[in-house]
Amino acid sequence: MKLDPVNLDLIFETSWEVCNKVGGIYTVLSTKALTLQNLYKDKTIFIGPDVWTDDNPSPYFTEVPSLLRPWKDKAELPAGISVRVGRWNIPGKPIVILVKFDGMYQLKDYYYGEMWQRYGVDSLHGYGDYDEACSFALAAGAVIESICNHKRLRHKNVLAHFDEWTTGMGLLYTRWKIPYVGTIFTTHATSIGRSICGNGKPLYDYLKGYNGDQMAEELNMQSKHSLEKAAAHAADCFTTVSDVTAAECEQLLDRRPDVVTPNGFQGDLAPVKIKARRARQTAREALMNVATALTGKQFPADTFIAATSGRCEYRNKGIDVFLDAIADLRANKPSTPVLAFVLVPAWMKAPRTDLQQKLTDATSSAAPLTEPVITHELNNPNDDAILNRIRSLGFAGNNTDAVQVIYVPCYLNGNDGIFNMDYYEILAGLDATAFPSYYEPWGYTPLESVAFGIPTVTTSLSGFGQWILSSSESNFEVSGVEVINRTDSNYNEVVATLANDLRQLADATADYREKASKAARNTADKAEWNYFITYYIDAFRMALEAADKRRTL
Repeated sequence: MKLDPVNLDLIFETSWEVCNKVGGIYTVLSTKALTLQNLYKDKTIFIGPDVWTDDNPSPYFTEVPSLLRPWKDKAELPAGISVRVGRWNIPGKPIVILVKFDGMYQLKDYYYGEMWQRYGVDSLHGYGDYDEACSFALAAGAVIESICNHKRLRHKNVLAHFDEWTTGMGLLYTRWKIPYVGTIFTTHATSIGRSICGNGKPLYDYLKGYNGDQMAEELNMQSKHSLEKAAAHAADCFTTVSDVTAAECEQLLDRRPDVVTPNGFQGDLAPVKIKARRARQTAREALMNVATALTGKQFPADTFIAATSGRCEYRNKGIDVFLDAIADLRANKPSTPVLAFVLVPAWMKAPRTDLQQKLTDATSSAAPLTEPVITHELNNPNDDAILNRIRSLGFAGNNTDAVQVIYVPCYLNGNDGIFNMDYYEILAGLDATAFPSYYEPWGYTPLESVAFGIPTVTTSLSGFGQWILSSSESNFEVSGVEVINRTDSNYNEVVATLANDLRQLADATADYREKASKAARNTADKAEWNYFITYYIDAFRMALEAADKRRTL
């Protein structure tokens, strides 16, 4: 695909998830980086928080002292702010600045006052991670200002891109201090929209009746919301990741995004051919070994293995729907044994020692473990919504059902103590995934699945689901994806539909599954960054044009 990139001298992109794998934004940035490097070699500088120590170094960052040394040697930064410059250990190896922002805490009240006067940001009600995020963002803004001054970029094409409310203060700082820099603000999910859903309130049926400011006061979200709203209005170009979230922004932030920038994917992430077969076999053996150690049951080679995964948001991510659908599947007795995994990190205490022992001792008892549905100990086992639902559905008892649920409440980073495999290694062994989300601005998990040739189910309330409906067809054989229509009021229908979709795959012939897998990979090919980067180029152009107008005033 031929691109028409704008002429850029430098672009900064700031996020809490630069070299810091927390959630989906890490995937957005780390997979987009290679395409940006191909377009603007080393003209992209990512800025992230330096939250690492000598005892806990970032596995994603390699310091390169020679990079940006002329600036770094003379950098004028507020006291208590320091930087490390290096490269991000991802395809493209982009330049990264990690910012130690402790010094901003003593200056935050001054900046909060300025942001109130200039942009109406209400920091008075800030709590939790508000001060930390704002201190980092302000420090990042100071770094951008310092580099621009050092390189004398006033008459150059420079952009500063900020992701999520956590970097909003950095955008406002940039507009205030270096107005010749074009600014882009991307919300990957509005803070108030997520809060509405997280508090069990219906978002979609009543969206047109919601006032963002009023809801922020009701839900004690004034500071985050006002910061996000101010950043959206101050940005030269405001973007979000899907039409679903664009409507949410228009209603709750009072500004329609200028550009919708769907999240792409790096095409060579999944293994191919012989490597893919080996990866699948290894993962399936690991999954079934853990299931056998927990339950005492042997699982045949044709066991159907499905999973859901993602952020631990019980309702928003549709984990409740997934568990109820698996219970529906069990009640209707599928012809093939089913293992359903919930791969969702929670407040994990440690891997189960009894499970570790059974996995390493071939002579151990074949009897099931106590509560054979969970792989790790929790700090709050009686308050965990997922475990409580698994118990209430009767999966936690010692039963002989053909359908088993197993909860893996930890980050699959290769060092969890049970699987010791990363998420992508586990993903290769699945037969299907399901993400019946209620609130999902985009949805990387289903996109990751189709990239691995794993048929998946999502909903019409996800950005990815909407993209499927607009670009292909909701059909396993056509796109590898089924998109369930979800509203505020059809929960039981969604559960039944998901159960039927999983049963269809579980009972399908090998030819049907292979066709669905091929369709899934074809869908992933259409979502590569080589295609989706065009939307960002539109955003770059819009922001540069706005900055040019300010320079001529």
